[in-house]
Amino acid sequence: MRSRLPLFLLATALAAPAFAQTFSIDTLKTVTRELSSDAYEGRAPTTEGEKKTVAYIIERMKAAGLQPGNKGQWTQDVPMVEIEAKNIKPFVVSGGKTPIALAYRDDIVAGTYRVVPQISLKNSDMVFVGYGINAPEKGWNDYAGVDVKGKTVVILINDPDWQTKDAGPKAGPFEGRAMTYYGRWTYKFEEAARQGAAAAIIVHDTEPAAYPWAVVRSSWTGAQHELDEAGNHIDQSQIVSWIQLNRAKEIFAAAGKDFTALSEAAKHKGFSAVPLGLKFSGGFDNTIRRSMSKNVVGLLPGKTAPGETVLYSAHWDHLGHCDPVDGDGICNGAVDNASGVAGLIAMAEAQAKAGPARRSIAFLAVTAEESGLLGSAYYAQHPVFPLGKTVGGVNMDVLNVIGATKDFELTGAGKSQLEDMVKPLLAAQGRTIAPESTPEKGHYYRSDHFSFAKLGVPMLSGGSGENLVNGGVAAGRAAAQDYVEHRYHKPQDEYNPNWDWSGAVQDLTIYYQLGRELADGSMWPNWYPTAEFRAIRDKSRSDAK
Repeated sequence: MRSRLPLFLLATALAAPAFAQTFSIDTLKTVTRELSSDAYEGRAPTTEGEKKTVAYIIERMKAAGLQPGNKGQWTQDVPMVEIEAKNIKPFVVSGGKTPIALAYRDDIVAGTYRVVPQISLKNSDMVFVGYGINAPEKGWNDYAGVDVKGKTVVILINDPDWQTKDAGPKAGPFEGRAMTYYGRWTYKFEEAARQGAAAAIIVHDTEPAAYPWAVVRSSWTGAQHELDEAGNHIDQSQIVSWIQLNRAKEIFAAAGKDFTALSEAAKHKGFSAVPLGLKFSGGFDNTIRRSMSKNVVGLLPGKTAPGETVLYSAHWDHLGHCDPVDGDGICNGAVDNASGVAGLIAMAEAQAKAGPARRSIAFLAVTAEESGLLGSAYYAQHPVFPLGKTVGGVNMDVLNVIGATKDFELTGAGKSQLEDMVKPLLAAQGRTIAPESTPEKGHYYRSDHFSFAKLGVPMLSGGSGENLVNGGVAAGRAAAQDYVEHRYHKPQDEYNPNWDWSGAVQDLTIYYQLGRELADGSMWPNWYPTAEFRAIRDKSRSDAK
């Protein structure tokens, strides 16, 4: 956080603008209930459920008063390739006293980004590479002095300092408790591929991973989606996988190594990768299906600066059919993220009712967030509205359905001037900004705003904190934990007619006011000078002038 505001925001700080807006609770309920019904089959990309979802969102955007946003079209094509592992061969670790067989789904999940008909890996040397991080700017390289080409790397999840009590740049080399992108599983697989590893295995541990094994199993089995790109992702590792913690410890013991001791050593700069003296084998056939998914784009054109755009986004997809619980095998994704799409529609209604702003306001419902932010990544790489002329915006991933709060959490706080703009808006609501309650979960890198941030566009990601008006922090924390443990990425994430939408309306009001201020103004909010996205924003703005 900054104690002093940039001059161009001083007026905002002195007097928070009062925008007249209302949000339809009926819209929030109706859209969430509809999109999370069994008729949509969990909204998996490239399925019949997608066709229904896209058609419904377009219908609601039209009714809200929006125009087609993509050169007269409501959608943007997103080329996808679906890969599903079949005929899975045994995963075996050999070289110890006895071979260790790993049961697919129960002990290990595995797949590939490569678009090839078959994966077969035999007797690949295993190497423990700690947290699998290569960060030259931090003087940290877990791959230093080791050649892992053609080998299987075993990697710890999160950052080396994730157990630090405090969070932030001063708390540790990787911001202490707050996860950096180096801690995300996506980065670890990317770096393993850059290093030439044939296979990458992440050791699952519930706390630093931020979710239990059941979430990994439901997310990493069945059909997996990737963007359909030239080269068929042959530059990626043959196998990317996760393994249960207890089985990883068993493998290390078979190698004559102490998992706990090596994990501790990996927390410190200068750690050297450790060959395990074991070999990993496994494989599977792939069924491959190429298809086209859709981003939905609605537009409220600006009056006097229509070429400058403020963006609201939310992902419409979820997991489709998943592991059954009590006979229910549809992951409906009511909170995640039918609620966010409902917020997008309610926002469109409110903004359209207020009339056109100076700048255009775009509403983007993206596909394949659950597959790795693919829809937003494709849009950011092929923008309908040039990124250099995209002012900024708000991403809505999961609305608060448990009640009004006294606080508001900024995800990945300390990055952009949008944070300064929301401070007076929150003060007008009598709410405070609270530190992110679970910075170790790396939420900043787990939703669609990150796709835009990487290419320079400031996007606000934040929402209700844990301090409920009714029940306080204890009640809010208990509700959040209950959702993660019992509903997140499970069939139990279903619509509940008894939800309390007052917290969602609080947050939507902030999103509305921020968006309207951006759309009616002439400011170009930027990243703070220390933010990793500042340079690319400066370049894109310079190129756009």
